[in-house]
Amino acid sequence: MRFSGKIAVVTGAASGIGRASALRFAEEGATVIAGDVDAVGGQELADTSNGRIRFRRTDVTREEDIVALLAAAEAAGGPDILFNNAGAGGLRAKIDEIDGDGWDRTMDLLLKSVALGIRHAAPLMAKKGGGAIVNTASVAALAAGAAPTAYSVAKAGVLHLTKLAAADLAKDNIRVNAVLPGFIMTNIFASAVGLEGAAREQANAMIGHVSQQVQPIRRSGRPEDIAAAVAFLASNDASFITGTHILVDGGMSVGPRHSWDPDTPGLFEALASLAPAA
Repeated sequence: MRFSGKIAVVTGAASGIGRASALRFAEEGATVIAGDVDAVGGQELADTSNGRIRFRRTDVTREEDIVALLAAAEAAGGPDILFNNAGAGGLRAKIDEIDGDGWDRTMDLLLKSVALGIRHAAPLMAKKGGGAIVNTASVAALAAGAAPTAYSVAKAGVLHLTKLAAADLAKDNIRVNAVLPGFIMTNIFASAVGLEGAAREQANAMIGHVSQQVQPIRRSGRPEDIAAAVAFLASNDASFITGTHILVDGGMSVGPRHSWDPDTPGLFEALASLAPAA
């Protein structure tokens, strides 16, 4: 019960990583103020939580919605914890095909919302003597190929914002860290291309199969894997950790496939195979 008596705010809480994290905080004793644009999913989450989770419809691209969500947390006695998690795939175009409006919408959702969440939570946490903020970035923040350009740039921004905010808010005893998911079995990928119903299930199955082939840990990532890391960063177990991030990607970022798969030859092994026998 690491969060007994704590008030935790989670955005994007109606599904996926946000839902798993809201449940994890509640299971460990927190009262959770959950925000999402999905009112049906958010209310269903609250209704099944025995009063531990309170839902408020929140569009994080609207600053007034963020302020209202945090005001609800303040009325409950918090916030002690903020998990800036809301997001979607955003603009899928390559850099030579983007349009300004699509770029702005992606940045508003994935980066500006995080900045404003921190901005409006920080004074409330400072009044309480401190707090913990966790932001969802992505393995896509570190290299090309994991997600579309706009999404990847926004997540790289979240990663750097995390460091800057940690420096700015250290004076108020507020820690700021990030979690970087790899391939996690949520609907974000299928939703990004507009798939529904059976097509969405088929896409998720394909993603699950592919993810097992591109990382050393041979299983799909689960929202609960991210929730566990978020709970750690938000807890007193991480009281000496700020301004950094945890990769939760099944090892996807450790190196190219030949570095961890003995059946995939690297360049040196391939060249050695061409040498004449001694």
